[in-house]
Amino acid sequence: MFIAIFYGIAIIWERDLGVIHKFLVSPTPRLALVLGKALSAGVRALPQAIIIYVLAIVLGVRMNLNPLALLGVVVLVVLGAACFSTFSMIIACLLKTRDRVMGIGQILTMPLFFASNAIYPITIMPGWLQVIAHVNPLTYLVDGLRALMLAGNTDMSGLGTDFVVLLAVTLVLAVLCARLYPRIVE
Repeated sequence: MFIAIFYGIAIIWERDLGVIHKFLVSPTPRLALVLGKALSAGVRALPQAIIIYVLAIVLGVRMNLNPLALLGVVVLVVLGAACFSTFSMIIACLLKTRDRVMGIGQILTMPLFFASNAIYPITIMPGWLQVIAHVNPLTYLVDGLRALMLAGNTDMSGLGTDFVVLLAVTLVLAVLCARLYPRIVE
């Protein structure tokens, strides 16, 4: 999330360099452009996941190294980065300047992080914060990554929900971003 939430700045740079104009005159569907950028953000997030795995193993954390679990982690990392990068691109299409996108990204990062289950279990949160945590896509990303990454975790019951919610949110944000994408050059 921390890297992908600032991905919208890249399309502002591309607009300033004239690349976006070339994309928009091509016959490529806007959704394909957005999904390509989202996939790019996901691929950029993979080295961070590898570093986390290596650090966890060095620190003695028992990690699940099952190939299917590793594949699930890759899919979740790509989906999570795609989700937050499309959200960032929507902000960039609306605000159109690097400074504003950077400011909004900074404002959104910490509330999204603290209103998820990344630090505290949802069950000990106040009721109003539990509602926000259940709407926050980061909650599902963290839940899925915990289930797949940690060895000895036998509760995989919510894993399907985690994948479906992240995929659905990413697709909704990508469609919305595709509709707003031409506004970046206005």
